[in-house]
Amino acid sequence: CLFFGSVVRAAPLHLKDTGVGCSSVQQKIYVQLNKTFPCVRLLNATHQIGCQSSVSGDTGVLHVLETETDLDWVLSSGPNPPYVVLMVAEHFNRSTMMKLKGSARVAGVAVVISKAGPAQGFSPHHSCPNQNSGVYSDSYGPELAGCNVTVWNPLGNSLSYEDFRFPIFSLHEGEEADVIRKCFLDHNRGVNGSDPAYPLCAMQLASHMYAVKDTATCMRRNDIQSRFSISPEFVCDALADYNVWSSLKPLNNSGKGHLDGESVVIAATRLDSRSFFWNEAPGGESAVGGFVTLLAAAQALRAVVEDHPPSQNILFTFFQGETFDYIGSSRMVYDMENGKFVIDLDNIHSLVEIGQVALHRNGQLWLHSDPVSRRNSSVRSEVRERTSTALNLSLSVAEPDVSQPLPPSSFQRFLRARPIPGVVLTDHMSAFSNRYYESLYDDAEYLNVSYPSGLSPEEQLEYVTDTAKTLAEVATLVARSLYKQAGGLDDHLSSINADPKIVTQMLYGFLVQSNNSWFRSLVSPDIVKNLGDPVKMPTWLVQYVLANFTGTLRNLTQTQCKNPEDLEGESKDLYSYFWVQGPVPPNSTQGEGYCVRAPVRLVKAHSPAFELHQYSSRDYSTWTESRWKQIQARIFLVASRDLEMLTLGVGVAVLLVSLVVTYFINSKADLLFSSSRETTSTAY
Repeated sequence: CLFFGSVVRAAPLHLKDTGVGCSSVQQKIYVQLNKTFPCVRLLNATHQIGCQSSVSGDTGVLHVLETETDLDWVLSSGPNPPYVVLMVAEHFNRSTMMKLKGSARVAGVAVVISKAGPAQGFSPHHSCPNQNSGVYSDSYGPELAGCNVTVWNPLGNSLSYEDFRFPIFSLHEGEEADVIRKCFLDHNRGVNGSDPAYPLCAMQLASHMYAVKDTATCMRRNDIQSRFSISPEFVCDALADYNVWSSLKPLNNSGKGHLDGESVVIAATRLDSRSFFWNEAPGGESAVGGFVTLLAAAQALRAVVEDHPPSQNILFTFFQGETFDYIGSSRMVYDMENGKFVIDLDNIHSLVEIGQVALHRNGQLWLHSDPVSRRNSSVRSEVRERTSTALNLSLSVAEPDVSQPLPPSSFQRFLRARPIPGVVLTDHMSAFSNRYYESLYDDAEYLNVSYPSGLSPEEQLEYVTDTAKTLAEVATLVARSLYKQAGGLDDHLSSINADPKIVTQMLYGFLVQSNNSWFRSLVSPDIVKNLGDPVKMPTWLVQYVLANFTGTLRNLTQTQCKNPEDLEGESKDLYSYFWVQGPVPPNSTQGEGYCVRAPVRLVKAHSPAFELHQYSSRDYSTWTESRWKQIQARIFLVASRDLEMLTLGVGVAVLLVSLVVTYFINSKADLLFSSSRETTSTAY
């Protein structure tokens, strides 16, 4: 068998012996790095951000960045450019990256992610998140727009919103990072101050992106492909997912628009987060703490509302895409305005949003409201009633100065439509408490979701952490406040309590290990097959967890559960039906499945800009993600340029000599290959 590779590859380099055979030739030349995460390209109405490589990937000599002197080596003094820079997380900052961005001597960057984040904090997001898509503008609270009063994310360096023309990958500390460092130390360090000698250790990073310029351009190219190609190859996709919602009292999903006589309190939070690198976004404080709190509040309300329902309905909503100009909430508001949702804006009594709440100190939480809408006397009275309700509960809840705007929140998209009474509950009075906002360090360790040594995964799942206890208190506050806000009686408030054990199980599942026995018991067999580590599918998991928390068990077979339309007392207009795997009994490998009926729905979290074909819209999110064909990182040994030229020269010479010899042999074939004539007579 043959392997057609470049002639510049040299000695074998491998993690471990992979055996022999046809494929081992390539395996002995390259070390594939399988646990890497790339930075990818995103686009909006005006520009592109992110990273990309050339079509075949970018290759450079590996250099480990340890000090400022190492940076000078890469940018000016190193004799073997271009370089791929390997750096630890403490050097991955705006100052260093902008220097590398401006150099033609850089072919790529690989960042080794440590377990703990930089002590000073790190946020590659904007210092003023979603500043152009919220409620504050020249026509609404202009003095509050653009973070003029409060800079919410002061550590934000906007690195995620730069456009890098070379690939950037991340990898975690471990075997692969050690192999890369060893390759550098063995081959790329000079002796006694001399330049390193060939062969040198090199790295190739491949992450070529198809989309360029902006969303309007890539969507136009998509349209051309769909119109004129039999097998269209799209270059980008709109960022989209699903919102999850449920209600205390079921709402008829077949009916859309205004519901006469229905008043609804919306309890909202966000599901999504991001980081600089694709598919690496734990979102512990920015998202998980909030939606775990709301899920626990929904579960705490269940026992009380069955016997003592409040006079008004409560709608639990979990929005996707809020990081990117409020995709999920803007879509729900759009649907409400256009009669495409089960209620409309007139049905909304008030809104309570759960923001970042996992880092509150000494039980201190903050209720934020909009100072502009509070100028309306009716809105002001509603907000004061909500605040007083929270203040009567066990946790310490304070209200910032009324001159301060709302923090970045989904509530702002509702306020853009009309002055709805509402509050946003957070753990910060002004700037975020989160030092790792929208970064990959916003994880379980940062939230102190930790366990005593020696515990098995199953024991960790059951261990109630201090973080779970504090979030359970917040969930109790939220549940009681929602119950009273919806018209429930004070007599029943003491019966509403969130369960710390359930909170700790959710934190373990969403931040540590999703493939655990508790999650497996709550979801369908199809979802069980896709559970991984870390969580890559929070929408579906939240849907099933919420269904188990707010639904009821039905005595139905699996077939009936999937098709309950003809069964008496069942209605798919009012409920969704979920067949879940159930807990696995001892000495068994199969769960005892059961059917859950719950008023839980998925609705599109897809920006209206794409439905309206307004790809340059300033009213709705226009974010898209480029498509790509291959994501790959690998290291190998590279020969010197002189040896490359010599090898090429020898190859060309051999080719020319072969052509001459072939021509000569062909022209003299009759002489060279003729045989003596045989006699035609035969003698005996």
